Amino acid sequence: MTTPTQPEGLPRTAGELRSSGHVPRSVKAELRANLLTALRSGRALWPGIVGFDQTVLPQLERALIAGHDVVLLGERGQGKTRLLRSLVELLDEWTPVIEGSELGEHPLRPITPASRRRAVELGDDLPVAWRHRSERYVEKLATPDTSVGDLVGDVDPVKVAEGRSLGDPETIHFGLVPRAHRGIVTVNELPDLAERIQVALLNVMEERDIQIRGYSLRLPLDVLLVATANPEDYTNRGRIITPLKDRFGAEIRTHYPLDVDDEVSLVRQEADLPAEVGDHLLEVLARFVGHLRESAAVDQRSGVSARFAIAAAETVSAAALHRSAVTGEHPAVARPVDLAAVPAVLRGKIEFEAGEEGREDELLGYLLRRSVADTARGLFAGLDLQSLAQAVVDGHPVATGERVAGRDVLTALPELPVLHQVAERLGVRAGDPPGRIASAVELALESLYLAKRLGKDADDDRSVYS
Repeated sequence: MTTPTQPEGLPRTAGELRSSGHVPRSVKAELRANLLTALRSGRALWPGIVGFDQTVLPQLERALIAGHDVVLLGERGQGKTRLLRSLVELLDEWTPVIEGSELGEHPLRPITPASRRRAVELGDDLPVAWRHRSERYVEKLATPDTSVGDLVGDVDPVKVAEGRSLGDPETIHFGLVPRAHRGIVTVNELPDLAERIQVALLNVMEERDIQIRGYSLRLPLDVLLVATANPEDYTNRGRIITPLKDRFGAEIRTHYPLDVDDEVSLVRQEADLPAEVGDHLLEVLARFVGHLRESAAVDQRSGVSARFAIAAAETVSAAALHRSAVTGEHPAVARPVDLAAVPAVLRGKIEFEAGEEGREDELLGYLLRRSVADTARGLFAGLDLQSLAQAVVDGHPVATGERVAGRDVLTALPELPVLHQVAERLGVRAGDPPGRIASAVELALESLYLAKRLGKDADDDRSVYS
């Protein structure tokens, strides 16, 4: 990401900064003040975050106002990292730092021995640089091989070789956390850190100092530490040690979208769809994901990521584009027949319970059919489709498939008033591309077929799949 150009007229020395009336404040005070200002003005704070308005976001906002370090607990694909990355927008756009300082210290509050010496020697002439808020956010994916040196720091042998003694604090190469001084540090998947590495963060979070190979530097570090973790140890990879968990002021549970509309909005926002995918198909996929999240056959400790629904929508779009290339029908429009491509491609993104070996395809197929039936039932409620069913029985069979163009689906049927009603329910108008009209008609035909196949028990949570 390119850093924006600095505005003109900013103070360039400590003396100019002091004369301008600038008052240093901690990063947590900065976040609190900017958050409260945004709340009072009604400004949208969390762009791209869907489904958390009444649950997660109020909790996070209260935690920031309280000045708490935060850990987000939630299954994979719930938007935890994206939410934490958006915190950077609550920082001041530009902040002053001592030019050339290793830790980005405030010109009026130096903390390292080297910067303090410079401040004494240069006084008001201490040079000031300005750092954009995008440079004040650092992120670390916790991995088992992460070391204390990576996070906190270690002795730098090059500096020792230059003639400095081992007792000199300036022989230390600072790790990621000290280098994030006056910013935000995110540790993703915190339980993946070895427990001895987590111990190294205890002083950072409570006493705000660091200890490195016998050094004890009283550096008043100014950081907001946020982390993500899965609430279930489904991979046997580790845990957050109790003393570290105790140092987080707020523990917030995230969740998947709670209703179909939120899931559809999320998919529409995130998916890259080269072909047109109607909202009725996205609703099918949203319901499909919802059924998977409720199924006893799926390992819910692992979760069914929002990425599944996004990848499913992209697969459906790709199937439509593939058909368009084969049949020559343009524009490319996804139809219910394209949903059949989803289970085979994406089954590897789901963890099943141990007793379900060999039945994964059966489960996915059944839940996908249920999702189509549920969607059609809601969209066509009160609409009598019997004339359409009778037309198919009376000599107008409809052949469909991944290589059948939409115009061929339509020409197989006679002119029926109910077809116009079906199209209207899905927001399709006369004169729209054939693929768009065919998509609506196919959903109606599929609903008739599934009503017969699934029967009145389609809503039951059955362990034997139809």
